[in-house]
Amino acid sequence: MSSQVQEPLLKSVHGSNGQTIAPVEIKLAFIDDIPYELHPGETILSFIRRHKGQKEVPTLCDAPNLEPFGSCRICSVDVALVQNGNCKAMASCHTPVMPNSYIYTNNERIQKLRKNIIELVLTDHPLDCLTCEVNNNCELQEVAARVGIRDVRYPEGKNHLDRKKDLSHPYMTSDLSKCINCFRCVRACDEVQGQFVLSMAGRGFDTKIIKGSDVSFMESDCVSCGACAQACPTSAISDVFESKSIVADTKTRTICTYCGVGCNLEVSTVNGKIKSIQAPYDAEVNSGHTCLKGRYAFSFYNHKERLRTPLIRKNGVLEPATWDEAYDYIANKLIEIKNKYGADAIGGISSARCTNEENYLMQKFIRVVIGTNNIDSCARVCHSPTALGMQRTFGTGAATNSVVDLKYTDAIMVTGANPTEGHPVTGAKMKQFAFSGKTTIVIDPRRTELAKYATYHLPTKPGTNVAILNMMLYYIMQAGLEDKQFIENRTEGYEEFKQHVLGMNMDELEQVTGVKKELVQQAAIAYASAPNAMSFHGLGVTEHSQGTYTVMLIADLAMITGNIGRRGVGVNPLRGQNNVQGAADMGCQPHQGAGYLDVTDPIYHKKYEEFYGVQLPNYIGLKIPQMYDAAIAGKFKALWLMGEDNVQTDPNTNKVREAMSNLELLVVQELFETETSRMAHVVLPAASFLEKSGTFTNGERRIQKVQRVVEPIEGTKTDGQIIVDIMNKMGCKQEDYNPKTLLQEIAQIVPFFAGVKWDELGENGKQWPVLPDGSDTEILHTETFKRGRGKFMQATWKESTELTDNKKDFPFILTTNRELEHYNCGSMTRRTGNAEILPIDTLLIHPLDAAEHFISEGDMVCIESARGKIDVKARISDEVKQGILSSTFHYPEVSMNILTSSVSDSDALCPEYKVCAVRIRKSKGKYKLDGVK
Repeated sequence: MSSQVQEPLLKSVHGSNGQTIAPVEIKLAFIDDIPYELHPGETILSFIRRHKGQKEVPTLCDAPNLEPFGSCRICSVDVALVQNGNCKAMASCHTPVMPNSYIYTNNERIQKLRKNIIELVLTDHPLDCLTCEVNNNCELQEVAARVGIRDVRYPEGKNHLDRKKDLSHPYMTSDLSKCINCFRCVRACDEVQGQFVLSMAGRGFDTKIIKGSDVSFMESDCVSCGACAQACPTSAISDVFESKSIVADTKTRTICTYCGVGCNLEVSTVNGKIKSIQAPYDAEVNSGHTCLKGRYAFSFYNHKERLRTPLIRKNGVLEPATWDEAYDYIANKLIEIKNKYGADAIGGISSARCTNEENYLMQKFIRVVIGTNNIDSCARVCHSPTALGMQRTFGTGAATNSVVDLKYTDAIMVTGANPTEGHPVTGAKMKQFAFSGKTTIVIDPRRTELAKYATYHLPTKPGTNVAILNMMLYYIMQAGLEDKQFIENRTEGYEEFKQHVLGMNMDELEQVTGVKKELVQQAAIAYASAPNAMSFHGLGVTEHSQGTYTVMLIADLAMITGNIGRRGVGVNPLRGQNNVQGAADMGCQPHQGAGYLDVTDPIYHKKYEEFYGVQLPNYIGLKIPQMYDAAIAGKFKALWLMGEDNVQTDPNTNKVREAMSNLELLVVQELFETETSRMAHVVLPAASFLEKSGTFTNGERRIQKVQRVVEPIEGTKTDGQIIVDIMNKMGCKQEDYNPKTLLQEIAQIVPFFAGVKWDELGENGKQWPVLPDGSDTEILHTETFKRGRGKFMQATWKESTELTDNKKDFPFILTTNRELEHYNCGSMTRRTGNAEILPIDTLLIHPLDAAEHFISEGDMVCIESARGKIDVKARISDEVKQGILSSTFHYPEVSMNILTSSVSDSDALCPEYKVCAVRIRKSKGKYKLDGVK
């Protein structure tokens, strides 16, 4: 090919109407003298890989989810400005491609260079490949073979080879004699997780990776995400499962069960047993990253304490039974209760841990077979105010955008959420956003990890979200920062709303919230001034008596600033459990059926009756708190729970126990014995997410395939098959549980699932609404709102009755939260290595409050509310303000919800976990830790 300058090549660019807009010059570069089109901003390595494949150029310091670094130089290629001209060796991973340059990937000079580099690396690396845990699965070994290493010409190094293994941690291990100083682990810790635990110390042969201040994994601030282990090209950093050494029979892609992020997992099995979990790099949700729960907390699935046979209560004792005996007992009892008290004496509570298809079956069973709308789910106790508040303002209660929009936004506001603990992979992305220096606003009573890096932290008094958001709206209006065009063209009710907000007294609200008004003003102006601003909120918004009103005000903030309907904006609830969104989508709520259609609307009621072929009730059923009240009053007789431990996780434990004890029939589907199953009349052993197929819908409306990894433990059944069996037993013909056929049924009744097909979901799923042609929707409300125009909804702060009724005798406010290591009731994570990292619930207490009550770190503290008292271990911290306490309810030994109240959101009836009036004193109590793990 000629070395003369090439004439520019042109291609036509077409508009949406098909007409040619303008010709565009195609820029070329050459790989081994063959021309290829290059893209703007490409590195040489990405250019080569796009055209020649991943294996064309070897690398050691490069990883798909890390920024180019250039420490190993194995990726070096020769680059010339003219064909056959003078070449210069360049590290291809971080060098931009020059137009019209000539790149030679494997000439003799480059092959010698790579071989020499690998020889130098091997001088300080143990040559024990045959006994190494990653033999035949080691990147260094692979590259050494590829460049032709047969022996090493240089003298052996000394310093790395005598380093001892670190086996201090339940999951993480290290053998730094195998380290090649590629920096991948350091960069993964920094760039992916944002934890900065690993670093490089020393010089020359003394260079080594250290954790923290050169301590062990267990002593360091490591959060056990495993990003470093997955990044390491050797076995220098690994895990107790030896994930990189596994030669799997099968690798199955599925979805994590632990939170609403919806991380993709690649699960390796050998002889039908799970050996390890990695994170796929091509996953749009998590891009090669997980938290410690997703990656490591899977050993519960075959734990010795798994339930393996149905149990029926006889003479006050739960005794083993066959499946047929259990089904006969349940069916006969349900028919007896229905005949005696009516269908509305029966109800069901579905589970966000179960698949969409199982939740759909559960609500179908309760409505079609039993004949009542008494169906609810755990969405009631977490995000029901989100659904209601956003339906009122926007017309739909789901996230407007996706987490990927963090790449396109200029500001984020995180209200009532601790994403680095509750949604770790999304939380890590938010940390990286904060590190970049972009505007980060955190509204939370606690100084969470994200709050420490935030531009503005507004440390509100628990229960004052409505007040603080009204303050932000006031200062936006006062500064004239409203998006007047958006308000005029796309909303309604603004003028009345504006008058309401501007009539408020900022000095009074400053006293209410405990946050200086100048700080609120600065945060409000920063949010409103950003070209694009995203809002995220969690249970610290919804689990309040004014939760629905808070959600509406967050929606108001987005509308007043025009932050709806495009990239990098929107209102995005952080869903607590893995399928909270899906449980609600499938109709597990008493006022709306599958697809959020109003059960009292004559048109929708007729549609449901025609679809199911039976008569259905046309009135709203009972929500979870109402079920408890009705049971205590003797009007509610039977309850079916699918995968929920309400006795431990619902507020006011003693009231829940009273309600459960009043039932004539309590059926519980579970993996393990729980506080709730101990009260049941029938316990049915269910399968875990690793033993079933179906779909989960994550917090960004993404419907993803859950695929069975192993067969269900002997004696257990999937939750969906259990519901199918009882439906058939009670005369409603239903085919065996099959997510593919169930999705076909769901698509006919749920409008936004119209185009969802099992075989077309692919690796990364689809975001609803999915149109009949299969196209999905990444961003909602782009042109118009679901309800037509967005509606401004006003709210006035009102103090919780929990405080007005109890403030005098119980001066502290207890707020509950979640820790990284555990998942709500913790029945799964407490049976994994996570229990070694966090073995018990603790109480956060401010140093001055602790001193006033003579409490030291680790002391037992007696906390008492109007409902009861418990003992818990103290953790003294300035993460909470004076007068505020914070704890979790992962461990039944602590029973934190004995303290919490039955006060709930006035509209959605979501319990107020976040405001509990208590008093404290030093205690001599002790935990009984039997059975914790």
